[in-house]
Amino acid sequence: MRLITSETELANIIREGGIIAYPTEAVWGLGCDPFNESAVRRILSLKSRPESKGLILVAGAQAELLPWCNALDNDSAQRLISQNQIPTSWVVPDTTITPTWIRGDHQSVAIRLSQHKPVQRLCAAFQGVIVSTSANPAGLPPAMSVEEVCAYFGDKVDAIFNASLGEAAQPSQVRDILTDTLFRA
Repeated sequence: MRLITSETELANIIREGGIIAYPTEAVWGLGCDPFNESAVRRILSLKSRPESKGLILVAGAQAELLPWCNALDNDSAQRLISQNQIPTSWVVPDTTITPTWIRGDHQSVAIRLSQHKPVQRLCAAFQGVIVSTSANPAGLPPAMSVEEVCAYFGDKVDAIFNASLGEAAQPSQVRDILTDTLFRA
């Protein structure tokens, strides 16, 4: 397992269909290009996660959210690009932008605008959103360190972003963009 500090190198691994582990606001995550079906299916297999559940996407800048903002009313679009004290993944109606292997059985996708600098730099280097799912097999707690990522996945992940976790107390809350209903605290 390679520890990499270069966001450009990590972005190239993602572009080539690779899977990386990276620090998010609160836990380690697994990421890949959400539009690369085989990479997404590798993550689902590593996690033993059913496709039907769907996956969260993360952006590092407002511009990366434009396709979804353009499909929303002004208030909802502003909510999607707002900065929140608590990391928030918004469930956004979507049947045309995001592939079914990301949405699962849903007519929506969960998307978060990260305020965590390493994630922002990674998305900027990739020039788009990436998959953001916790780095853990189903039923186990999310990885909180590089060592835990390695223990869970060994060499099945192509690279690990050598950067620090954020300081959030827990993974992102999940809310409905239209109703503000809380799905996960």
